[in-house]
Amino acid sequence: MTALNGLRVIELASEPIALAGKLLADMGADVILVEPPGGDACRNYPPFLDDQPGEDRSLFWWHYHTSKRGVVIDLDEPSGRDRFRALIATADVLLEAQPRARLATLQLDYDNLVAHRVDLIHVAVTPFGRSDEKSDLPVTDLIVTAAAGPPWSCGYDDHSLPPIRGPHQAYHTASHFAVMSALTAIVHHGITGVGQFIDVSMHAASNVTTEAASYSWLVAGLTVQRQTGRHASVTPSGETQKLCSDGRYANTGVPPRFPAEFARLDTWLKQLELDTELPEAVFLEMGANWEGPFDLAKIGTDDTITAIFSAGRDALKLIASRLPAQEFFVGCQSVGLAVGVVNSPEEAFEDEHFKARGFHVEVYHEDIDRTITYPGAPYQLPASPWQISRRAPKLGEHDAEVWAEL
Repeated sequence: MTALNGLRVIELASEPIALAGKLLADMGADVILVEPPGGDACRNYPPFLDDQPGEDRSLFWWHYHTSKRGVVIDLDEPSGRDRFRALIATADVLLEAQPRARLATLQLDYDNLVAHRVDLIHVAVTPFGRSDEKSDLPVTDLIVTAAAGPPWSCGYDDHSLPPIRGPHQAYHTASHFAVMSALTAIVHHGITGVGQFIDVSMHAASNVTTEAASYSWLVAGLTVQRQTGRHASVTPSGETQKLCSDGRYANTGVPPRFPAEFARLDTWLKQLELDTELPEAVFLEMGANWEGPFDLAKIGTDDTITAIFSAGRDALKLIASRLPAQEFFVGCQSVGLAVGVVNSPEEAFEDEHFKARGFHVEVYHEDIDRTITYPGAPYQLPASPWQISRRAPKLGEHDAEVWAEL
């Protein structure tokens, strides 16, 4: 039994919400992907299987549409709209990212559809929200992300370099808010029997992920600055990246903050026989014997606390410089300190920890007689397991099946 078994979601195919539909489908919902004649544009997005473009070879499409069924409906035709209304009558949730007025023009908006499903949960995702005219302007993921602020906080200490951003960051963030909102509405429906319309702004969703950046400006008129591998801040902090002995980088993460952590780090430093190379190691012992709260707010103003905290960071940097990156990471794990190796996406995917927790999922593609390794669940639900139930649908693959059910 999966978490959303028995729930039906209608997803109007659109790149910004593809992840939202996937998350719901992989949690067990019956997600029916509705595409226009000719299919959604994402079917042709690279990269491709074996680097060979062609029909049903887009790995982008495969990833974002696992566990879904697919049908074709022409919403611009009266017969297509009738078919869509009939489908909605069987649905619990509608998930869409259509242009602001499109569904209203087609008389397929929430106010129209509740006549066919009175308790419908309708999740609409637009660039700036349904009530904002800017949502009528053409946008891309990069435009939304840049307007919302995250790239300002992402990049390197060298500000002559431009900001950086992750691909599909705004779309992914909006999809997560769409899923969280839908799940909340499903719980509410289970208690009250009442559906609702949910208006998700991609811009607002991304803006609230900026940590202190937006608040610093709005409250104090201050601007945070990008920092390599650490939180953007109005006041620059010390660098945390360190070149390890094997030529790879590690982020020294969060230094000790409690006596037990200082004690374990001090012991490890001595085991490696590196304590004689760090005169500040004496402050690790002071941290290990500290009594009462270790007030991090006093860093920079209290000389003793500043020296103890700095010694923890310096010890981590020294150890990192003498060990291979992975060995440094494992060692820090053993003493209870959070650090990270700077991995490429390929290296991260092959990490033994990810493999051990079942992140690799094998999906059989009977149409090409091959098994493909997919990224697995972003979370674990032992009582109601997450799973990929099927490969992404071919265009109109489930037309006959779905219409027969109606």
